[in-house]
Amino acid sequence: MTVRSLSTAVEHRIDRAARRMLDAGHQPHRPGRVAVTEFLVFGAKQAWACAFGALLLATMAVVHLTVPAALRNDVLTVAAVLLQVGMLVFGLETVRELRVVLLFHVVGTVMEVFKTHMGSWTYEPGGVLVVLGVPLFSGFMYGAVGSYMVRVYRLFDLRFDRYPRQWLLAVVAGAVYANFFGHHFVRDARYVLLAAIVLLFARTTMRVRIHRSTLRMPVLVAMGLVALSIWVAENVATWAGAWSYPAQAAAWEPVAPTKIVAWLLLMTISVALVTWVHPVARSVVRTGGADHRRPPGRAPQAAGSRSAGSRRLRGARAADAHRLRASGSSGSPSARREPSAFRDRAHLG
Repeated sequence: MTVRSLSTAVEHRIDRAARRMLDAGHQPHRPGRVAVTEFLVFGAKQAWACAFGALLLATMAVVHLTVPAALRNDVLTVAAVLLQVGMLVFGLETVRELRVVLLFHVVGTVMEVFKTHMGSWTYEPGGVLVVLGVPLFSGFMYGAVGSYMVRVYRLFDLRFDRYPRQWLLAVVAGAVYANFFGHHFVRDARYVLLAAIVLLFARTTMRVRIHRSTLRMPVLVAMGLVALSIWVAENVATWAGAWSYPAQAAAWEPVAPTKIVAWLLLMTISVALVTWVHPVARSVVRTGGADHRRPPGRAPQAAGSRSAGSRRLRGARAADAHRLRASGSSGSPSARREPSAFRDRAHLG
């Protein structure tokens, strides 16, 4: 377990209860059972990370079915505020994560004000909790994306290999954000920016810790899956009347699949904002039973480039091993087994 993964008392209690349930009686050894366990834990963590977004989406559906149209915007805004306060009060979210959510809220609201005035999409009229014609609950939708990203970051103890330079990511993310505004006046550069994102993250992988296993996944695949999930949620939200695109003015129809590209571009902005508040965790390189952390993007040293200090260290270890063999098995069996006993203990979040 890590301190980062146990950032709330509620999650600590859930982690202990889940571990007792999963490890009750004996450790699973059958490959099928292990795979099912890892799959269920993965799903549980994903659902836990999506808590705020899922609750907000469910609220939109309920409000659409039960509240008069003139009151929906204000009811959704009040409900979103209550959800956010509840996440904090009941220990589902930390104050540090709330800062990220608020940052997403501000960035998203600025874009919403511009886009609605340009006619990219519209909201139902009515309500008093609005800013320049945009209901305030719209910022919480971007906040839901930020909430998911910071929570999944610690729940899965994400580590990155060959992560791009932070300034490069900031430049690309800034260009993407500017293009959301600028393409109304100059030529749309979204596909040029998409190519830049592919080049930026082409070699980047992340290590995803589930229960006992750690998976490696290309970052581009993860970003694509999140963008697809947001597109699915967007279809539910537009059906619920939270907002509508010009093609949905007469009657609701599914959102165009090309919007997935826009959400993938938005993911770059999201990654830049999250890693600005939460610095990227460095990957762990195991050598000789010890864990050495290296900055993302830095390749491990080649065998021929090791320093004289590392050779002296290996010589000291060899001398210590020789003395241990000469003195016999003086350590207790439990002490000798300790590393293997703790090696399997991956946190649940």
